[in-house]
Amino acid sequence: MNPRAKYSTSPYEIVGTLWRNRELVSQLTKREIIGRYRGSLMGLAWSFLNPLLMLTVYTVFFTVAFKARWGHAGENSHTDFAIILFVGLIVHGLFSECLSRAPGLIIQNVNYVKKVVFPLEILPWVVVFSALFQAVVSLIVLLSAQILFNQSLSWTVIFFPLIIIPFVFVILGFAWFLSAFGVFLRDIAHVMGMLTSVMLFMSPVFYPISSLPPQLQPWLMINPLTFVIEQSRKVLIYSQPPDWYGLFLYLIIGFIIAWIGLWWFQKMRKGFSDVL
Repeated sequence: MNPRAKYSTSPYEIVGTLWRNRELVSQLTKREIIGRYRGSLMGLAWSFLNPLLMLTVYTVFFTVAFKARWGHAGENSHTDFAIILFVGLIVHGLFSECLSRAPGLIIQNVNYVKKVVFPLEILPWVVVFSALFQAVVSLIVLLSAQILFNQSLSWTVIFFPLIIIPFVFVILGFAWFLSAFGVFLRDIAHVMGMLTSVMLFMSPVFYPISSLPPQLQPWLMINPLTFVIEQSRKVLIYSQPPDWYGLFLYLIIGFIIAWIGLWWFQKMRKGFSDVL
C-alpha cells in the first residue's frame, strides 16, 4: 500500500483504495458473510430462507389480511403486490444494514486502528459488499417468484446494476461519515437504528408516490431511497428502462456524497487511536 495515499482525500481514493486493497476486501467480506451464519445448522442456506420467508409473510399479511392493492389499481394479484413491495424492501434493507452498522464499525475493529499500515477506509466497503451479497440473494428470490407466478421475466433487469452502483456511492459516503463520527459520539448508533426504521415508512416501500398528495411528493424525492426504489421497480417489474438523465444526476450526487464522506473519515481518523 502506498503510504502517501493512506490519508488521501482525493476523490480517486473512493475507488482507488478498493482497487489497491481488493484482495484484503475480498477476504474480509468472505469472513463477514460466513461469520454471520457460523454455528447455525443450516449455514448460508439462511441467506435464502430469510428473504423467502419475508416475501411470504408480507404477501399473506398485506394481501390476505388487509386486502391491500398497489395504488388505486384493483387488478393487482396477491403475488404482484408482494413482488412490488419486496423490491422496496430489498433497497431499504441494503441501505439500512450498512447505515445501522456504520457507527460501530471502527469501535468494533479497534485492533485494526492500532495497526498503522491497515487501511481503515476499506471497512465501509466490506460492510457494503456483505450487504450486497444479501441483496443479490433477495433479488434471486424475487426474480424466481416472478418466473414462478407470472411465467415471465423482463429483459430490463439487466439495468438493475446500473441503478445500484450510484446508490452504493451514496451508502459509502454516509458509512464513511458515520463510522468516523461514531468513534467520538457513541449515541449516533442508537439514532441511526431509529432513523432507518423511520425511513422505511418515509420511502415508497409500502405505497406508490402517486398515492400521496401532490404537495408532498416533491419532499419524498429528497429521500435518497425514493429514486432507487422507483427506478428498480421500473426495470425489475414494469419492463421499462430507467430514467437515464435522473440516473446520471444521481450518480454525480452519489459520488459527491462519497467524496465528502471519505474526506471527513480521513480527517477524523487521526484522532481514532486517542479516543479508542
